[in-house]
Amino acid sequence: MLSSATQPVIRAERRGELKAALWDMDGTLVDTEPYWIAAERALVESHGGTWSHEQAMQLVGQSLMHSAGILQKAGVDLEKREIVDSLSARVIDRLRVEVPWRPGAKELLDELYQSGVRCALVTMSEGPMAREVVASLPEPYFEFLITGDIVSQGKPHPEAYLAAVERLQDTDPELTADHCVALEDSVPGVASAIASGVVTVGIPHQVPLPEDPRRATWDTLRGRSVADLEALVTARALANMPAAPLGQAN
Repeated sequence: MLSSATQPVIRAERRGELKAALWDMDGTLVDTEPYWIAAERALVESHGGTWSHEQAMQLVGQSLMHSAGILQKAGVDLEKREIVDSLSARVIDRLRVEVPWRPGAKELLDELYQSGVRCALVTMSEGPMAREVVASLPEPYFEFLITGDIVSQGKPHPEAYLAAVERLQDTDPELTADHCVALEDSVPGVASAIASGVVTVGIPHQVPLPEDPRRATWDTLRGRSVADLEALVTARALANMPAAPLGQAN
């Protein structure tokens, strides 16, 4: 017979199974921020304005429509939809020449796929760009894409991550946010993931992330494995376990 000390650990590990990894794209999976910054600068300058690195950093991780509003204030005399289309077209052109993968991202993605862990892309980039990136991968790693043009509220709102969890539940009703890990690089992205309830890892890139005990922080994905993600999910399960009644034997 198992001792009472062993039983809770087994229950926690079962409840703490890693079922899905939810990937941000820009800055986490691929290093497209330089492409975006170059596109923003070219667009602003074509309208007679100037665009600084500091201004560009304010847009990292934001929805494209929000970013378009900032660019309008910087002097771009176009409708928001026109701004988004112009920027996206420039970045897609660059992606067709080279997809700049972040260190360790493809390796972790492949290990998740080989291990049978489901993956979804959760990005504020729109469908055409996300599909361009996914098409360059050697395997169908992503089960589905949640993109900025199919949600009504962009990051930092949790809608995109909540939508991803709901899609996963369509074929696994027992799945919850506690079975999912989000990988994010930006302040809005991390806020979105945490607010959705999924286990969250911040991998800061262009912009530092403030200290926050509600997430893990990794310097890079290089060398990270499925076991590392499983450990985070198990830790969440253990933290959420009810305290043992007073006087329970060990």
